[in-house]
Amino acid sequence: MSSTGSRLRMAVVGAGVMGSYHARVIAQSLRCELVRIVDPDQEAGTRVAERYGTVWHPELAGVADLDALVVASPTEAHAPLVRAALSSDIPVLVEKPVSGELADTEELVALAEARQTPLMCGFVERFNPAILTVRQMIEQPVHVTAVRHSPYAGRIRTGVAWDLLIHDVDGCLRLVADEPVAVRSGLGHFHASSVNGGEDVAEALMVFASGAVASASASRIGQRKIRTISVTELDRTIEVDLLRRDVTVYRHVAHDSPTHDGRGYRQQTIIEIPELVSAQEPLAAQLDHFVDIVAGLGDAKDERESILPAHRVIAQVVR
Repeated sequence: MSSTGSRLRMAVVGAGVMGSYHARVIAQSLRCELVRIVDPDQEAGTRVAERYGTVWHPELAGVADLDALVVASPTEAHAPLVRAALSSDIPVLVEKPVSGELADTEELVALAEARQTPLMCGFVERFNPAILTVRQMIEQPVHVTAVRHSPYAGRIRTGVAWDLLIHDVDGCLRLVADEPVAVRSGLGHFHASSVNGGEDVAEALMVFASGAVASASASRIGQRKIRTISVTELDRTIEVDLLRRDVTVYRHVAHDSPTHDGRGYRQQTIIEIPELVSAQEPLAAQLDHFVDIVAGLGDAKDERESILPAHRVIAQVVR
């Protein structure tokens, strides 16, 4: 650990939107010390560094003074940065995806295992209070649907499958607690500003050995931001709004014949709103989990093995 006692000395690579978010939660954490911001853009890097009381460096020249590293650079830069850190036995929290190439991700997971060095992917929705609540509630999900739609953002360089869909594929896999035996997909290319073959719409349909079915939809040409998941069991449906961080449970209990006045059918559904199990900001909860793993308080093997399933599905989606 560091010279400041039990606080982890951490650097953040990337001064974009996600990099600045990571810098904020590290700077606010009592368990970490933000040592530096690394970004080739001096203006952006200096701005984030000054905001959170640290220094800017144009490149990651070395990691000897670090206890851990957060990689929040563009996806195409992830693999060499993660490889360099792991090769020096520095634990890494890398934004999703670990790489836009499945082979690179498999290599890095294998390297982390060989070096016995913690590697964590930034699936931040795992720490959404609504998701944490639902995971404690579900028993036998048979149908999961997830929607992640947003207005167009030109800063996204990759297609939406690796950038957006991977979040909800990961969520579906963890809710069903299995990997799919079949994956079907559809991609749509529509926006004139999208380059390098990046898709604007991606749909994945996953079928599991249990018979459960899950679908995930991602779009960057929507007109409003939507983040929802619906989990159906035989006796109830659980709906989650990831933006509002709320959970609603529906149980249909009656379906009567037409009313005596002929105006329609009478139905009855019980609605429950469970209390959330956590109120912590997801990104801060993710950081705490990463620090626990680095400190030996969390399961580094389980975390490492949880990375590849969603990456495998996305590789099939974009194939």
